[in-house]
Amino acid sequence: MDGIEIRNPRFVRYILGNATLETLASGFRWIEGPVWMGDANCLLFQDLPNDRTMRWTEGLGASVYRSPSNYANGQTRDRQGRLVACSHRGRCLYRTEYDGRVTTLVDRHNGKRLNAPNDVVVKSDGSIWFTDPLYGISNDYEGGRQVSEQPPALYRFDPEAGDIRIVADDFDGPNGLAFSPDESRLYVSETGDQTRDHPRQYIRVFDVGADRSTLSGGDIFYKIEPGYCDGMRVDEDGNIWSSAADGVHCINSEGELLGKVFVPYRVSNLTFGGAVKNRLFIGGSNRLYSIFLNCRGVQTP
Repeated sequence: MDGIEIRNPRFVRYILGNATLETLASGFRWIEGPVWMGDANCLLFQDLPNDRTMRWTEGLGASVYRSPSNYANGQTRDRQGRLVACSHRGRCLYRTEYDGRVTTLVDRHNGKRLNAPNDVVVKSDGSIWFTDPLYGISNDYEGGRQVSEQPPALYRFDPEAGDIRIVADDFDGPNGLAFSPDESRLYVSETGDQTRDHPRQYIRVFDVGADRSTLSGGDIFYKIEPGYCDGMRVDEDGNIWSSAADGVHCINSEGELLGKVFVPYRVSNLTFGGAVKNRLFIGGSNRLYSIFLNCRGVQTP
């Protein structure tokens, strides 16, 4: 099949022979943070260097949803359907309320400012997990140079109690993250200190504790080649769909590459969407793509 590479016969079941990669929109600088808004039947995503959140709707194309976005990056929805976004410029997580107001959820840990929250997921118990590398405050292209007040880390935030705590701090550059379908595992991409010649770049896997709020492990799960994992999502069978330099890689829960969906431009991030979440939306550098698959994503709501 054109545009598809089968590494394991099991990958064939996820590919639809009459569904090809579609180009949905172009003219952006660098796409991040795609999230499906089922109640509005649209996709929201970030045109990060242009400091704006975009909306794509079938039949209507792309339009501006929010500008400026405070250099928002990763975003998701909480259990009540509200949009939660990571802000590079604001160095915070903010939430869009039902009436359109924007509320800052958290911007500090132990009295010190966060760096530049990058990606975020919401667990079934309502807790918010997010990565906080230095990328958004290290240059003026994706947020603006600012001084870091604490090392990169992975956080868990309880919005009801207002409690924020570090759940892992042995990262150089924590980035994308996704829970397994049963939430017993958390996958986190380490994209490293990119000022170094050979940064650490691989996907790590953590075990979620019985208390549902602590992590253990953190072993190397998989190394993407070519490129590295920026963003990822998980399907109903527990496979990880990861960004890569040549497209999207599908890796099973044992860490085996099943196959690839080739994309003309380097992929930054992706998400499942559509009525039954079987459409994979892909940010490929300055273009938005999609492909229908024979599987469904598990991200909720």
